[in-house]
Order: sequence, then C-alpha cells, then structure tokens
Amino acid sequence: MVVVREFRDGDELPLVEILQLNHQYGSPGVDGPEAMRRVARCPAAEFLVAEEGESTVGFVRGVYDGSRAMIHQLSVHPRHQSRGIGSRLVREICRVFSERGAPTLSATVTSNSVAFWEKIGFQRLEVFLVLADRNRLLDAGQLRDRQG
Repeated sequence: MVVVREFRDGDELPLVEILQLNHQYGSPGVDGPEAMRRVARCPAAEFLVAEEGESTVGFVRGVYDGSRAMIHQLSVHPRHQSRGIGSRLVREICRVFSERGAPTLSATVTSNSVAFWEKIGFQRLEVFLVLADRNRLLDAGQLRDRQG
C-alpha cells in the first residue's frame, strides 16, 4: 500500500537516486540533499513523498505564492511507474494547494512527460521557461536595462 506523507530529513538520498534513475537530476544546488532540505523549510513549498512499505517510491514538490500553485518536480522510481503513484502524488498536492486557497494548479514539465500530464487532466499552454545563472545576473556588467 502506498502512503503519501510530507518530506522529512533522511528522505534525501533515496529521492536523489530516483531523480538520477529518471535522468531528472540537474545539479546538486537545485536537486540535491541541501536543496531538498531548503524546500522543505520554505513556507510557500509543499514537498510530499510516496512510500510503499519501507521503500521510498516517488515524490512531488511545488509552491503556492498566494495566487498561483505550481508543481516544479514529480518523480517516481522506474520500477514503480505506471501504477498510479504519480497521479496520486499530483492529486494529493492539488488537495493541499486547494486547502491553502489556490484557484488553479500548473506544472513545469519536460517534453517526454507531457502525455502523462495531459492524461491526468492538465492542458498544454504555450509558455516558455527561461533560465539564468543567478551569479551572472547579479554581476552589474551582465544585467542590463533595455533602455541603457
């Protein structure tokens, strides 16, 4: 039986392994153990973990800023995929965000996971995610005003 609960200290290494197996581990600063602990402490964040018996089998994390709720990461261990665990995690985080007052729920997804999200009821939008190196942006020579 799969149980969904809040993230707790000690979950980090099994979750990193799941991310690595799914080729979702981008960098330690964003996806690593310390980043996970920071997310868990953030009051805007929700970080849920799925367990089956003694095994960690997946997780979902996202934020609600008082206006928009956004899932940033969903990952299920490859041996446990196609069993409804991902859908269950999405439903549970949706319930939590709804209780907090979120009127809608969005997700950042990769092109190879769009079919899953559409299957569970999400609609594809034409938006783009852009990424910048924080240190480069903070360097006065890199961040330029369009008028200057």
